[in-house]
This record gives sequence, C-alpha cells and structure tokens, in this order.
Amino acid sequence: MTDPSTAQRFIEAIPHSQALGMVLEDLGEGRAVISMPWDERFVGDPATGVISGGAVSALLDTCCGAAVLSHAAAAKGTATLDLRIDYMRAAKPGQRITARAECYHATRTVAFVRATAHDEDEGLPVATAAGAFTIEGGRNGGQRGAGK
Repeated sequence: MTDPSTAQRFIEAIPHSQALGMVLEDLGEGRAVISMPWDERFVGDPATGVISGGAVSALLDTCCGAAVLSHAAAAKGTATLDLRIDYMRAAKPGQRITARAECYHATRTVAFVRATAHDEDEGLPVATAAGAFTIEGGRNGGQRGAGK
C-alpha cells in the first residue's frame, strides 16, 4: 500500500484540490475517502445554492486517483484515462460532500475504479463515477490486491 503521505502530496499538488478545500479523510488498500466543504464560490446555481457539477466531478476524479495510488499495485503516479459521472441529485446547499472510491481491479498499466459522492444526508448519492486510470511506475505487474 502507498504511504498516506503520498496520496496527501498528490492532493496537495493539484491546484484545484487545494482551491476546493479537499481533505483526505481515509486511505488504504485501494480505497480513498476525500471530502470537500460547501463554499459559496463553488455554487453553480445562485438561486438555489447548489454546488456545481464541475466541483463534484473534480472531487470524484481526485478521490479515484487517490484510490489508485493506495492500491497494492503501488502506482507512483496516475492519470485519468476515462471517467463517467452520473449525477443522481443536487447536493443540499451548505452541506459537505464526501467521495468514496475503490480501485476494484488493476492490470499492469490500468486501474479500474468506482466511486460515490454523498452530502451529509448519506441517502441517495449526489453522483456516482466509474473510470479507468493509468498505473505509472507500479510494482509486481499491478496484479496483486483487490479485484485479482
């Protein structure tokens, strides 16, 4: 597993992650949890106060990348190859959004990840994601761990 500080540095190195106030909540074994506070600057619809889909997308993408970095394939870097996001409902204004991602399968060069984003109500997800990410500089051919 990747040292949590590696994933934290990954998040800190991405300017939009810092701008969006993302916080690494948990990391390990191909899983990551990252949260983002509600902020008026991220509102997509001023009439309702709903956070923009772009901010939610950035949160899900970053969380998926962190999950890849914590996978047993021990990627030293990653990039998004493909990411599909399905928006299920608007996040409640004023509530923190938390993304949870799992790297469920990895080959030598590609990791497959799924994720959800919830607001504080934890009911129906705000959005779900499924994607493919590069595994850069991984060890053991990327075949160990989750999803063998």
